[in-house]
Amino acid sequence: MTTFKDELKALAQLREAQQGKWDNINPEHAARMRVQNRFQTGLDIARYTARIMREDMAAYDADTSQYTQSLGCWHGFIGQQKMISIKKHFGTTKRSYLYLSGWMVAALRSEFGPLPDQSMHEKTTVPGLIEELYTFLRQADAWELNHLFRDLDEARKAGDQAKADEAMAKIDGFETHVVPIIADIDAGFGNAEATYLLAKKMIEAGACCIQIENQVSDEKQCGHQAGKVTVPHEDFIAKINAVRYAFLELGVDDGVIVARTDSLGAGLTQKIAVTNEPGDLGDQYNSFLDGDEIASASDINNGDVVIKQDGKLVKPKRLASGLYEFKPGTGEDRVVLDCITSLQNGADLLWIETEKPHVGQIAGMVNRIREVCPDAKLVYNNSPSFNWTLNFRQQVFDAWEQEGKDVSAYDRNNLMSADYDDTELGRLADEWTRNFQRDAAREAGIFHHLITLPTYHTAALSTDNLAKGYFGDEGMLAYVAGVQRKEIREGIATVKHQDMAGSNIGDDHKEFFHGEAALKAGGKDNTMNQFG
Repeated sequence: MTTFKDELKALAQLREAQQGKWDNINPEHAARMRVQNRFQTGLDIARYTARIMREDMAAYDADTSQYTQSLGCWHGFIGQQKMISIKKHFGTTKRSYLYLSGWMVAALRSEFGPLPDQSMHEKTTVPGLIEELYTFLRQADAWELNHLFRDLDEARKAGDQAKADEAMAKIDGFETHVVPIIADIDAGFGNAEATYLLAKKMIEAGACCIQIENQVSDEKQCGHQAGKVTVPHEDFIAKINAVRYAFLELGVDDGVIVARTDSLGAGLTQKIAVTNEPGDLGDQYNSFLDGDEIASASDINNGDVVIKQDGKLVKPKRLASGLYEFKPGTGEDRVVLDCITSLQNGADLLWIETEKPHVGQIAGMVNRIREVCPDAKLVYNNSPSFNWTLNFRQQVFDAWEQEGKDVSAYDRNNLMSADYDDTELGRLADEWTRNFQRDAAREAGIFHHLITLPTYHTAALSTDNLAKGYFGDEGMLAYVAGVQRKEIREGIATVKHQDMAGSNIGDDHKEFFHGEAALKAGGKDNTMNQFG
């Protein structure tokens, strides 16, 4: 990206070429506005963030400690504040992404009202949210740069060249809040053509990474609910192809596809796969179908379907819904086949939906996949659908029991109890939880860790705390002590909510446009001045 000095030089030359007609235009003001809005289109963002993500994938391949993370967002302001907070605390947005969850879109953004995660919401809401997130991230760029330009003006006014040089260095070295978004397209919202059309809209809005799952579109379920129905590999590959064509058509050659498999918890399929010869992909899919061996024609009833399985005639078990059942205990084998097939047919990253956060379980599957695809990498859902406290306490309990350690002081069926919070088991379980992402990145091939629904839960928790105090005995103190005072003391920028919403940027623009006649909002009577 060009620097502020580069933009200033180019705009000064452009004004000069107008032979006086643009004398009212200050090249420095125009240059400020340009660098505050460096991304002109969603495709600019998609190409930029795709390169970042590819670089991060290569860095992880070289060093597994360089894994990436994200948090799910359901509103542009939420995503903006995440990235502002990350820059505030860590000085950089490197290896930090955003995640767009289909679950949160369904639950919080649908015009039908709150919906379950079953692809019933308007599919155009997904690209709309991507565009909204990047609008807020670009505004965060403008907001931070506006403060730096004001610092530059103050230093110049004071004649402090050292501070002016410092401000200019920060402006030229500015790091954008615009980061990759991993965007959930569910199962594609229809056939492969529908998947392609929606993928295009998502990419045009700025998505460099699209996550697609191998469930049936019209039977899609949340990955942590029952009733999941998968599709044969040929159907899923067609949708991977559709997403890749969308990336290529729009010139996002580095676009990233995450292929998600729900097979670990899915016991049903809608279709019997097409197969042309023993051992082909369709035959492998069908080999997992549960069924009864056919001894004679009399075993076949009206409407039954018969397939050849391992050289034998088998009648697959079909439910009243018309769906077919898989053999019990085949989930991991189906996951491995799904992942290998996806990587061999255009996917870049994998997503294995599991029922618990267990490094050993994930590593067991990934190691099998890497026997065929050595560079296999995962995006993993650190899901709020898991009871993390209970899961890790049970894992510690089971490990101790296997080691022969005395666990008689603990009730495995009641490990969620607060009585165990300050015990040796509770503390070790918390340590395992703290290290889960590091351990899983190193041992289980997880390149990217995300939490799908964090702000759904944090919004509910913080609102509950405020409502309990405000409508109770604390009254206004509940807000003052529980929110505003903490914002001030912890340096949360939103305490100056007028500034965060862009009033200072608007004031500066008014001055650019009107000069001394500008009627600005940030004068001495602005109560925002109370916050220093």
